Amino acid sequence: MIEFESVSYAFEDVPVLENVSLSIDDGKFVLLAGGNGSGKTTLLRHCNGLLEPDSGDVLVDGTPVAEDLIAARSSVGMVFQHPRDQFVAATVGADVAFGPENLGLERREIDRRVTAALEAVNMAGREDDRIDALSGGEQSRVAIAGALAMEPTHLVLDEPFTGLDEPARRSVLDRLESLAADGTGVLLATHDLRDVCGLADRIIAMRDGCVAVDGPPAAALAELEGLEVRVPGR
Repeated sequence: MIEFESVSYAFEDVPVLENVSLSIDDGKFVLLAGGNGSGKTTLLRHCNGLLEPDSGDVLVDGTPVAEDLIAARSSVGMVFQHPRDQFVAATVGADVAFGPENLGLERREIDRRVTAALEAVNMAGREDDRIDALSGGEQSRVAIAGALAMEPTHLVLDEPFTGLDEPARRSVLDRLESLAADGTGVLLATHDLRDVCGLADRIIAMRDGCVAVDGPPAAALAELEGLEVRVPGR
């Protein structure tokens, strides 16, 4: 479980999050909706200690993130809006192996995790491919594989469909649907619910750094007017 307890955060004295309290249950597919500047990305970056709250607490599986960053980053796999921002190696295999290597795991276990993660995103056998030669959709899948190699309980994604064409969007969406079906919790931030709404157990919408809507999809969709969110049928 990921818990936000009265979390506030400001950037250069400008409030970005204001007294946000949420619990994200294990094994659920949760959409975090909102327009640009609503606070979505900032909230996500608190999940594994990329940002620290000015006040309040963020806990992963009951432990404050600041007290055990390694545990938080193992339990919460993060996928950024632009996959290139998180790549650290030239080839697919080396990049996916980076996280497990930094946990100090044995080579055999690292190789097992890399193989399993690439199979999960339909990139098996492509360890030697250069990342800069991949399509946008393939890069997104490699970024997801890098997160999965940490064997997280939650996969957190920030606008994962940005810049992807329709086949690439469908490929990534299929992978997320499969992972969710296998029990991985998914927290996905987006301003466009049209492709993902059918997968959601819950929709949370933000406005001006606060939670404006929180509920099951059918109820939440009726409350999103004026929040700069694209919904099915519009």
